[in-house]
Formats: sequence, structure tokens, C-alpha cells
Amino acid sequence: MSGIQVLLVAGTHGNEINAPWLFEQWKQKDSLINTHNINIQTVIGNPVALEQGKRYVDRDLNRSFRKDLLLSSDLNAAEHFRALELVSEYGPNGNNPCQIAIDFHSTTSSMGSSLVVYGRRPADLAIVSLIQNHLGLPIYLHEGDNAQSGFLVESWPCGFVVEVGPVPQGLLHFQIINQTLLTLDSCLKEISNVINSKTVYPEQLIVHRHLKNIDFPRDSSGVPSSLVHKDIQGRDWYPIKNGHPLFESLSGDLTLLLEGGLEEEFVPVFINEAAYAEKNIAMSLTKKEMWDVQKDWINDLSKLLNP
Repeated sequence: MSGIQVLLVAGTHGNEINAPWLFEQWKQKDSLINTHNINIQTVIGNPVALEQGKRYVDRDLNRSFRKDLLLSSDLNAAEHFRALELVSEYGPNGNNPCQIAIDFHSTTSSMGSSLVVYGRRPADLAIVSLIQNHLGLPIYLHEGDNAQSGFLVESWPCGFVVEVGPVPQGLLHFQIINQTLLTLDSCLKEISNVINSKTVYPEQLIVHRHLKNIDFPRDSSGVPSSLVHKDIQGRDWYPIKNGHPLFESLSGDLTLLLEGGLEEEFVPVFINEAAYAEKNIAMSLTKKEMWDVQKDWINDLSKLLNP
């Protein structure tokens, strides 16, 4: 067995209960999941929030891993201390160091099974290209959004998020568990292939690159004055063009997409995600792009997993 360790995180948000439940079943029956001969560490990201059945206690744990927050001594939120605990225990220089972190989430949006990467770290892009090639999952590349930062997986040399939906918060769902299992198995299989030099990389990677967040239209008191338009509700990953309706009020007033040229396509994701209401995000707008898989991506991942 390789000395490489992979950190699997569930319950980073305490009201996303499917992955934590799956981890508990796995603990009771270790044959449930094929580890593909990889050293695995599993952890509940925010156990207090999970016990209380809410997204977080004081602040979003998945926005609490900024370096300035981790280095600060003047913080008192429960999630600040939890972020420090996780990095101190499982970070690359921790007591029980892991090289890759995979953070399992669920979403109320119709995202299906998808992967999220933050920025353009070569090793991240290499591993998700393998998983996409195996399962065909869409990839959301989140970058250029200073208002949303400090994500958990960024504290590890390589890491990404698995999103599965739609499912209401706090609800166990058979299909969500099955999709999570399938994606987890693919992740571990592809990591094992890299470690054992059995990898065949695709020529290209398809990403949906983050452009901007879009808020609901609001009235003078800040209350949403329109609803997500019926033609895009539940249609994450479907392309739309300039002039497509995004929102509609009860009186029939439309808010249209006014972005780019007439024939340019954009792809909305995380449409009407319940957890993002507090962040004033009704959806995120992305651009679908096809990138050639680069040698430096492959080399970075190989060096990380075969030191």
C-alpha cells in the first residue's frame, strides 16, 4: 500500500446529511466501499453543526480556510477553530498528513453529480480530468470571486468538491447516496491508477468557468421581487443566450440575461440553491470551455502521488 493518504470529508455543512450517513455505514461495514488499496482518512467536517442539523454554528466552515484566518489569533467562531483542527491534524504538515482532500456535498439545485475545483492548480485539473473521462461529470471551475473564498480543499496540495443533487437539506435520499457512492469509487480508482502508473489521460478537459454571481431582483427593502424563471428553474448546466429570461415577477415583469453577444452561450449553475439565499446568490453564470490536458498538470499530480 502506498504511503499516500486521501482525506474524505463529509458534513462540512451540517444540514447536508447524505455523505455523513454514508460514512457512518462504511464505518460499520468496511467492505461497503472499495478503497482501491489507498490509505483513507474520513472525517466529519462540522460535527457540531451536523448534530444541530444546520449548515453551520457561527459561520460557513467552507469559507473559513483563508490563510489569513488560519494564521490569526484573534478569532472566536466555532468554524475558525474547526478549520484549524482539520489542517493541524490532516493538512500536508499535520499530525496525520494527507495529500488529497475530497469534500462531499449535496445541493438543493439540480446539479446532478458534478465536481468543483477552485482556481487552476495543475494537480486538481489533472485528477478531475481523469474522473470526468471515467464518469462524464461536469466540472465547475470557481475562480475570480473574491467574495467567496477560503474553501476547505484549498488547504491541501490537491483537492476538489463532489456535489450531488437535487435533495432538500436534512433529507436522506437513496439516489443521492448511490450517486455519491459511484463518484467516490471513481475518485479512489483514478487516484489508485495514478499511484500505480496505470493512468490514461484524456486529451481534453471540459470546464464551466465561473463568470459572476447573479442576485434576485430586489425591492427597496431588499426583499426579492421576482422568482427564478420557470424556463431555467431545475435546468442547471443548460446553455442560455443573451436575452433569455432569468427572473419573473408575479405581475409578469421579466429580468433578462444581458451578457455578451447575441449568439454567445452561458451556462447557469447552482440555480436557486437554498443555502446561497443568505449570500444573495440566485445562480452563478459560467462559460463552457474545452481545455487541452497539459503536461504540467500530469507531472504535478504524478510528483504528488509518487514522491
